[in-house]
Amino acid sequence: MLTPALRLFKGRTTHVRFTPFERRFSYRIFLIDVDIDRLEDASKSSALFSVDRPNLFAFRRADHGARQAEDLRPWAEAEFAKTNILLDGGAIRLVTFARGLFYKFAPISLWFGYGPEGDLRGIIYEVNNTFGETHCYVARAGDTRMQHGCEKKFHVSPFWDVTGQYVFTLRPLGDTLDLVIDSVADGSRIHMANIKARQVPATSATLLKTAIARPFAAIAVTLAIHWQALWIWLKGAGYRSKPKQLPERTTLATNIQQDVTQDQAA
Repeated sequence: MLTPALRLFKGRTTHVRFTPFERRFSYRIFLIDVDIDRLEDASKSSALFSVDRPNLFAFRRADHGARQAEDLRPWAEAEFAKTNILLDGGAIRLVTFARGLFYKFAPISLWFGYGPEGDLRGIIYEVNNTFGETHCYVARAGDTRMQHGCEKKFHVSPFWDVTGQYVFTLRPLGDTLDLVIDSVADGSRIHMANIKARQVPATSATLLKTAIARPFAAIAVTLAIHWQALWIWLKGAGYRSKPKQLPERTTLATNIQQDVTQDQAA
């Protein structure tokens, strides 16, 4: 059965800082999952959702990839090819935060690249910071629970150095979305962020209910980030100036076997 061009996910994200003091916070999130080759079909799913034009909820090509209003497939295929992942024309699905009216910020977006038979072949972890910069971590995928490790190459917070490693733990996309991102330094887990969400009907009723329940959902992500940053700063965390972004905007992640403890991930 052909997966719908647009799917919706509702859930929560939890962040835990482990050092030099523990800080935990969680908030609700709303995500969209689109087939990048069927964006016109996605825009027809609801009168409240549009592609490349303003609406209650929207998706804009220029928010992703090469940041241009153009076909996203060539960019995604080129990113996958950097780690020798060939999709052979298979589907590419992008899970991200929806644009709400005129605003969007997506701390992370997930690109799932499939082969012609529907086998999951690659993942792009597209990470953004609040300074308007982006970096991609690209990994070969599998059909079961995956763990990908890589060196940090991108500034995301003024309270962390761009050192250490990331460990991404991800399950294949189905009716649920389950992602854990661990930051590790000197063998110790210093920060964890996760996304746990469940698919909901991609209907106008769902979108309207979401807008009523959380009318400022799009900007709430950014506000939550800055509020937590203020709290951490007042608590005494050291502030680091933002370094200049590296010219290379893609890092290859490798499959790893080690199991990072998940007892604090929920």
